[in-house]
Amino acid sequence: MDKLQITSNWLERYTNQKIEEFSPYVLITNFNNYVDIFCDYWKVERPDYNANMRVANGGGMTIINFGMGSPNAALIMDLLSAIHPKACLFLGKCGGVSHKAQLGDFILPIAAIRGEGTSNDYFPPEVPALPAFMLERAVSSVLRDNAMDYWTGTVYTTNRRVWEHDERFKQQITDMRVMAVEMECATLFSCGFYNHVPIGALLLVSDNPMTPEGVKTMQSDRMVTAHFVENHVKMGIESLKMIIDGKKTVKHLKYDW
Repeated sequence: MDKLQITSNWLERYTNQKIEEFSPYVLITNFNNYVDIFCDYWKVERPDYNANMRVANGGGMTIINFGMGSPNAALIMDLLSAIHPKACLFLGKCGGVSHKAQLGDFILPIAAIRGEGTSNDYFPPEVPALPAFMLERAVSSVLRDNAMDYWTGTVYTTNRRVWEHDERFKQQITDMRVMAVEMECATLFSCGFYNHVPIGALLLVSDNPMTPEGVKTMQSDRMVTAHFVENHVKMGIESLKMIIDGKKTVKHLKYDW
């Protein structure tokens, strides 16, 4: 089997959805409630939990919960290469590193530091992890049109989940002057570029883990979900709607290598 045959088969296998049912405009996320909010927005039936990756379609776009972490991020980029998306937007959460990034803030990353390791299987470490510029520009326009503020800057992507106790690691990412820390962006950007999938990200600050009182708990996560998550999904939907309605390409580079 060649790569296209493998990725086509596996995309169907992981999602329980036929290749022809996918839209070329895709939202990807780590959270099942994001899929449910998407379905409620478009007034479509919520998918069951029989698939490894829950997927739903509405408004000419598709949303996929691909799971959490860098390996899953690489997997979804490989699989999406089977449908040649015109635009893919990641709606994820992050921990604020800069004191500027407070709960509920949006971060539009302009680059991601490759601290995860997975992307090394796709490019040498010297290659920067960058989103599709025109896609990030579309998200920026939607946020502006909705009178919403956001931060731009670099984020740090790590495979490490429990580090909030480690002062050495916290000093390391502080010295990097990153806005936030998370687990997928560098992989998504690198593997998206490798697979010719134009991808961007809109991140929601869900905790401030640099201080003990800012570490995410079950209670604080419920508060973030109640106050900020629905709007996060809405901004993602409206960003793709702008691209779909404008019939504009978001590829900022020619894939000629």
